[in-house]
Amino acid sequence: MIRFECDYGEGAAQPVLDLLQKTNLEQTPGYGMDDYCDQARGLIRKLCDAPDAGVHFFVGATQANFTVVDALLKPWQGVLCADSGHINVHETGAVEATGHKCLALPSVQGKITAQQVRDAYDAHWADASHEHIAQPGMVYISNPTEDGTLYTKEELTDLSATCYDCGLCLFVDGARMAYGLASEANDLNLQDYANLCDVFYLGGTKCGALFGEAVIINNPDLDQDFRYAIKQHGAMLAKGRLLGLQFLALLNGEDGTGSSPYYTMAAKADRQAMRIRAAFEAKGCAMLFDSPTNQQFPILPNNWYNALSEKYAMTLTAKPDAEHTAVRFCTSWATRDEDVDALLADIASL
Repeated sequence: MIRFECDYGEGAAQPVLDLLQKTNLEQTPGYGMDDYCDQARGLIRKLCDAPDAGVHFFVGATQANFTVVDALLKPWQGVLCADSGHINVHETGAVEATGHKCLALPSVQGKITAQQVRDAYDAHWADASHEHIAQPGMVYISNPTEDGTLYTKEELTDLSATCYDCGLCLFVDGARMAYGLASEANDLNLQDYANLCDVFYLGGTKCGALFGEAVIINNPDLDQDFRYAIKQHGAMLAKGRLLGLQFLALLNGEDGTGSSPYYTMAAKADRQAMRIRAAFEAKGCAMLFDSPTNQQFPILPNNWYNALSEKYAMTLTAKPDAEHTAVRFCTSWATRDEDVDALLADIASL
């Protein structure tokens, strides 16, 4: 079986393994207080042009998401998000388990708009019973979205301005950040995220690391005491250096031009995904979402889906009608040319 159902099926990129092996027997302080984590923080701050930002390392994205949400919101507040957002549909109620409600908004191609945020905020305060309703305190988006689509710089700027005007935190889930940054359709860089967001993160688990996410908080008021929240939520890794090391390896040599493994591996994954998309479109298949990143969603006749499923693992996404099945093909930093070549040949023969 050739697997295209996710972007975290492999272990880790070779530079990560090499650095972990090289430093394996070194003794360092724990809990992310080691020199490697400090170096990684410094490198990330430099790339974000945010010298005073807090940089905190987590093992996984769900852990990062519910810790950030719970730490930054008051107990009676909720978080506005797309109805397709990861915290709303794929985290087993982790945010709600902290006592905060996901306030889902209808999404189009996985995205929500600044106007939707403004309308939801105004509607809350216009309701005579607003004290009986979870108060919006944050906006959460993913970039890329769950549908592989991207927010533009203009869209993120509008969201940021609306959040600032309404006194809401803006939090960007970057679990697939590398694939967004490397996309030819992208017009955002790390400096933009640092300028426009209160909190965002660089995903590692899906982007070449064994595990790990780097949360950046560019608001000192929000960053104060954040490590207490990390510890309380069981998210403070004792062997914290393992996280800093991986980001050092992934971002090694990065000069803002996409030269590091983090960018180059993601760019290749995006190119592989676009090859897959082009092959399906050449056969007349429409796409469920217009994704320029590593997730592609062709709508297949059922018999094509059944035929491809015998050899390829993919994710069943939707049933547009009785005769068709929409699926997700997901490439990764480790997707092999020969596997894509085999898929393209089988698509052509359908």
